[in-house]
Amino acid sequence: MKKRIYLNFIFFSGFLLGGISPSCVFAQQDAQFTQYMYNGLYYNPAFAGSDEGYQFTALHRSQWLGYTTSSGNGGAPTTQLVTAAGRVSGTSFGWGLSFTNDDIGPATSQEVNISAAYHKKIRRGVLSFGVSGGVFSNTIQFDEIDVVNPDPSIPSSGNESQMSANFGAGLLYEAPKYYVSLSSRHLNEPTFDFGDNSFDNQLVNHSYLMVGYKIRTFAQVTFDPSILLKSEGFNNFSYDVSVIATYNDRMSGGLAFRGEESLSVLMGYKLLRDKSLKLGYAFDLVMSGTEAKAPTSHEFMLTYNLPAVAKKIESIIQRTPRFRF
Repeated sequence: MKKRIYLNFIFFSGFLLGGISPSCVFAQQDAQFTQYMYNGLYYNPAFAGSDEGYQFTALHRSQWLGYTTSSGNGGAPTTQLVTAAGRVSGTSFGWGLSFTNDDIGPATSQEVNISAAYHKKIRRGVLSFGVSGGVFSNTIQFDEIDVVNPDPSIPSSGNESQMSANFGAGLLYEAPKYYVSLSSRHLNEPTFDFGDNSFDNQLVNHSYLMVGYKIRTFAQVTFDPSILLKSEGFNNFSYDVSVIATYNDRMSGGLAFRGEESLSVLMGYKLLRDKSLKLGYAFDLVMSGTEAKAPTSHEFMLTYNLPAVAKKIESIIQRTPRFRF
């Protein structure tokens, strides 16, 4: 009988309590972000090229900052996300690149994806369809695992890595005042056995529904409520809900709540004259499961929007003087 062990996001809930037992452990495998509303490409490839110009994002998340296990080891999750996206000039096709690094105790995963999207204008909105493909790599450091009930099938030292193809797809509809995003990641559900048939670490399918709305006021303030519904293998559900207020399209602040986990404060500020550079920060206060977590998480984000260069060809009238004799 294979032992199923999930290595991503919350690695071995028993490990976070100080040790593990090699039995079935279920947890969300994808990284989570409080500033999800600004990182649509991570969840849905249909966001690739949905905005004008070129978009670049870099994000770092320190979850449960300062957490240590009862054995004195670290183990607090840290995540880095880098994305780039744009539109193929003169077409309805968009492209996107994303890289994710997720470090959780003795487990580390890297994910690289290339996204392609097609955008079709329908009435006052735009309907987009996107697909993504790439690789997902898992690495486990066995010497950092504190095992409660030792099992000969689990090595006591050394590292093991494995890589597999990874695919996703999604739909996006954007209107002037709202958007709806539906996507699915890890469609092929790759399995990582680390060369040992006693393991069955499957990267299960994750589905996401994201909905956002824009409320304009007369005081140069806009409100953007949004919700992200997450499903793992259509069995486990969780959600994030947020409301962000933005003044003069430059300064923003808001609140977010992650179901049964944390309450968050978000802040952002746009720099430069054209407001193309944005700094973002999110602070999470953990409200549940505090016996196995540190009380705070922190997320830093930097985004840059490079406007598309429009080449205008102007016809120049050249007048040739006429000479009369």
